[in-house]
Amino acid sequence: MPRWGPIARRELIRGLRTLGFDGPFSGGRHQFMVRGDVVVAIPNPHGKDIGVALLSRVLRQAGVTRSEWEKA
Repeated sequence: MPRWGPIARRELIRGLRTLGFDGPFSGGRHQFMVRGDVVVAIPNPHGKDIGVALLSRVLRQAGVTRSEWEKA
């Protein structure tokens, strides 16, 4: 189960796959994941964890609530 808080990029991708997203696929500047009509940009790897603010923006873009994320 992914936690709510700073998270590694790999854990973010694993959690989104659990929620039914496919990818990541190569895009312009960022990789992205897809579930139906929803396309979510994945932050580039930079050696540090993804912070709570960026995590919440990615999940909002994905249409995933905090409770859904923690249950995934």
